[in-house]
Amino acid sequence: MDLLVGRIPFLVCAPFFHGFLGREHEFPHVRFVDGPPSEHSRGLRAGTIHLSPASSITFAQKPGAFVLSPRLCTSCSFEVRSVKLFSRFPIEDLGGKMVRLTSQSQTSVALLKILLQERYRVQPHFIQGLAAEPGDDACLLIGDLALEETERNRFAYSYDLGTLWQDWQGTPFVFGAWIIEKAALGAELRPILENYLYETERSIEAFRADPAAALDRWISRFPMNLDKKSVLDYYKIIDYHFTDERKDSLEVFFSYAAKLGLIEKAPTLEFL
Repeated sequence: MDLLVGRIPFLVCAPFFHGFLGREHEFPHVRFVDGPPSEHSRGLRAGTIHLSPASSITFAQKPGAFVLSPRLCTSCSFEVRSVKLFSRFPIEDLGGKMVRLTSQSQTSVALLKILLQERYRVQPHFIQGLAAEPGDDACLLIGDLALEETERNRFAYSYDLGTLWQDWQGTPFVFGAWIIEKAALGAELRPILENYLYETERSIEAFRADPAAALDRWISRFPMNLDKKSVLDYYKIIDYHFTDERKDSLEVFFSYAAKLGLIEKAPTLEFL
């Protein structure tokens, strides 16, 4: 039986996965499934993958089905850069405006809705889409698309959602968590799972030790349309440690999501 791992081919997730590239034969019972966070959220809920650094909100969408890695997440201190609202108007003036929401991450969409309603007290009209359209008043983009849109500089205003949350709540936001389906905790898969998570931590350490070489390895498999220097600078602000402060922040996020009806109820965090 294989451990099915949802791999997200975004630059933000490169530290998690680059260490396995070219070494897949060393992990014969691990199989990677590539896709964006939203796809892996569906896979986790459907039981078609066992774990992924998926959108944090996934944990709350199927209560009791998952545990979290206690050590790994995708977070930042203030600026995250790869989750941004691009706007032709100041954020406080977006009431009644058309705001396009990324289809790639439910957590980022939920976070934006919480910020707009609870912090800024505005209610735009939301439309779905992958990327910015010419007629958009504003759009929410994540991952490489957000990094690329920043380089284009087509919007008068841009807002980093990590910064907006930390300015408001005083804690870093957790965009992604390693969500593990409980089927992977059985006797057959658990040793494979635990070894995989150990190797993931080693992958992060290797990336931090030589990010330029690690990034070269990553983009040889997953090409990018960004300047390498700016990408290396981006990694200086991303943090993958699931600290107690970040766990508290995730619980606050879930409480707001439940208040707004984005999830049924705020779950109790459960760890491996």
